[in-house]
Amino acid sequence: MAHGDITHIDIPVTDLGEATAFYSGLFGWQIAEAPGFEGYPMWQAPNKISGGGLAPREDGFTHPRSYVEVDSIDDTVAQATATGGTLVREKQEITPTSWWAVIADPDGNEIGLFEGSTAG
Repeated sequence: MAHGDITHIDIPVTDLGEATAFYSGLFGWQIAEAPGFEGYPMWQAPNKISGGGLAPREDGFTHPRSYVEVDSIDDTVAQATATGGTLVREKQEITPTSWWAVIADPDGNEIGLFEGSTAG
């Protein structure tokens, strides 16, 4: 993936089992929990490129959120805040080689940021 590519989409849900059945039945998505990510089943579209997670609906997370690959979360956050955006969630580690954060544009639309690699 390259800087600016959409890499992941989180869908907030209240019932993981119901959501898993709904999306796998409706779209044929493969949905499973990965070790270390219990309670956060991840989905994979049939094209094996598109994917995301079924995230528990909490902390005001009520709308799907797309994540964009960036070369540097720190640089992207600095640029976003300098041009009218805000930092919603600080940079957090996913694995030792990958991180995420969330910003909002000037209209309040949240956009997730992803930096790094989750490849083994």
